[in-house]
Amino acid sequence: MYTPLDIENKKFAKQMMNGYSVEEVDNFLDELTLDYEKLYKESNENKGKLAELEASLVKYRNLESTLQNTLVMAQSTADEIKKVAQQQADQIIKEAQGTARQQVMELEQQITIKTKELDDLKKQFDVYKAKMESLLISQLELIKDVNKE
Repeated sequence: MYTPLDIENKKFAKQMMNGYSVEEVDNFLDELTLDYEKLYKESNENKGKLAELEASLVKYRNLESTLQNTLVMAQSTADEIKKVAQQQADQIIKEAQGTARQQVMELEQQITIKTKELDDLKKQFDVYKAKMESLLISQLELIKDVNKE
């Protein structure tokens, strides 16, 4: 690729007859040099901008990848936390059910013991009542015997 300096320093062979006007060729080359120099500078600037944009693109792609990885990690962490919380809740429920069952069994045992104690007291009362009746009957007979005499 020609540089603006190459165009500016370009020399043409002169012809003896019917050749180009040196002044016109020089003027044209001067204009061409200015235009080409402008385009050349723009091209270099655009290459620099392109390099910067490509570097930014790489940077943003890396950032995007990092964000995606972070989101995946956050999701997996959230899932793990939910799983652990569910396990803890299940464990608490099992413990509560076990405690409730144990308390129910203890209450049933206490009810059975109290029912047996009540039955024993009823039997004792019946025995006491029978003894009292027997005593009263024997006392009544003694009084009858005393009255007969």
